[in-house]
Amino acid sequence: MQLEPPHLDPTSAAAGAIDSVLYANVFEGLTRFTADGSVVPGLAESWEISDDGLIYTFKLHDGVTFHDGTTMDAEDVKFSLDRINAADSANAQKALYAAIASVEVIDPLTVKITLSEPNGNMLFNLAWGDAVIVAPESIEGIKQTPIGTGAFKFVDWVQSDRIDLVRNDAYWGTPAQLETVTFKFISDPTAAFAAMMAEDVDYFTGFPSPENLPQFEADPRFQVLVGSTEGETILAMNNKRAPFDNKLVREAVALAIDRQAIVDGAMFGYGTPIGTHFAPHNPAYSDLTAESAHDPEKAKALLTEAGLPDGFETTLYLPPPSYARRGGEIIASQLAAVGIKAEIINVEWAQWLESVFKGKDFGLTIVSHTEPMDIGIYANPDYYFQYDNPAFQELVTQLNVTTDPEMRTQMLQEAQKIIADDYVNGYLFQLAQLSVAKRELQGLWANAPTQATDLTGVSWAE
Repeated sequence: MQLEPPHLDPTSAAAGAIDSVLYANVFEGLTRFTADGSVVPGLAESWEISDDGLIYTFKLHDGVTFHDGTTMDAEDVKFSLDRINAADSANAQKALYAAIASVEVIDPLTVKITLSEPNGNMLFNLAWGDAVIVAPESIEGIKQTPIGTGAFKFVDWVQSDRIDLVRNDAYWGTPAQLETVTFKFISDPTAAFAAMMAEDVDYFTGFPSPENLPQFEADPRFQVLVGSTEGETILAMNNKRAPFDNKLVREAVALAIDRQAIVDGAMFGYGTPIGTHFAPHNPAYSDLTAESAHDPEKAKALLTEAGLPDGFETTLYLPPPSYARRGGEIIASQLAAVGIKAEIINVEWAQWLESVFKGKDFGLTIVSHTEPMDIGIYANPDYYFQYDNPAFQELVTQLNVTTDPEMRTQMLQEAQKIIADDYVNGYLFQLAQLSVAKRELQGLWANAPTQATDLTGVSWAE
């Protein structure tokens, strides 16, 4: 894969690369995502929800052990969920679990979760990598030595090179068929192509050079998987920093962008243009691309109206993935055409997380938000793009307590419209999931309904 995790604890960082290695393979939650995005039982074999939607009683699988041989029981579930909401929690998705008022151990295999208000997404939220079950005994060293309950055990991490896993022969569920797995980190697209062609790697998930895919398609040794991701790729704007605190300027930026040119130029045609922060394959998606259709003349007029007839200068921070580095070059020239001079600053992920995501020190940046159904981030005024709209926050609060599917769809569509109308960010495209594998490998996920390289059902054809 292209990106190396900064550390190995999925419950205390926003980096998707952590889940890409560890989700389902090493760590498991009460519920889990499958290849088609549906939520199924994980460490919980079943659950009951009270009529008022406030009490979830989970029955845990019996006989589950962590990789160090200790028993996984209700106490570990309580520890893990309490840790998310603790005052010193570093959990990147803490807001998803804010409704959890208490976690009670009924007996070793039964946990009662009480919510402060109903939450129609709770089973979905518990399937995220941020809510995997960890043990208090191994929490100290989790960032370097992850100990979970999954079908694979962590063996070794050679930084800047690889992470090795081995099959967990004491696994409580269906055992994995692969005996060992090595995740190698190859960030350079040319090196990725060479490694695959030389058959040094068996499977490259999120293949970084889409222009090479036709060669793999024509080669009988390989299979090419083209799927969708949850990755809304956006040109994020710092809504608290001038001039992006002016909606006219944000609209000008959005209209200066030619999405199809970015999809064609950076992704070689792979990707679906979007006009809001929502996945086109989701049944509740609204196509709002027309609201920010490419219109450089109108963009210039809006800048003049905003008191910036000569445009302005800003920064454009680009993390390593090709969609950002390649897309950034194209966007910078599109912005220049309307008078916006964006200084490109290439950063590694660790720098991006520190200066942009945490430090909020940027004008513009390009990033793909690969978490599933994450429009709720726009209700957090402290989130890195710093959008603060009380009406939107109230809508998301209502959405969280609504369980009726039709009402939820309506509210999700309203939410999509608000952020499109406010031009919070420049919405570019839904990232395609492009992978190349040896032809004999079977059971690979084509789509990425969450950040995962789930190898628990992968095998070699006989």
